[in-house]
Amino acid sequence: MSKKNKNVQKPTKEFIFQKKNYLFLFIGLAFIALGFILMAGGGSDDPEVFNPNIYSFRRIRLAPTLVLIGLGIQIYAILLNPNKNKE
Repeated sequence: MSKKNKNVQKPTKEFIFQKKNYLFLFIGLAFIALGFILMAGGGSDDPEVFNPNIYSFRRIRLAPTLVLIGLGIQIYAILLNPNKNKE
């Protein structure tokens, strides 16, 4: 009968995301939230009156761009390997 190796190390449980990943996740969420906040509003109190403010630069260009940048940061945060330099 053979002896079993008693020095078998148990695999350590580590989180997939590190502090750097979470930092980028929160930055991305802040960009997305800011984009949606800038998109909000612009409606008219009277439905018979047209408010041309709905087509402002802030709502048409800036806010969607911030949302897309935030989504890009989110993707980067998910794909980021914080242990790359350690290996």
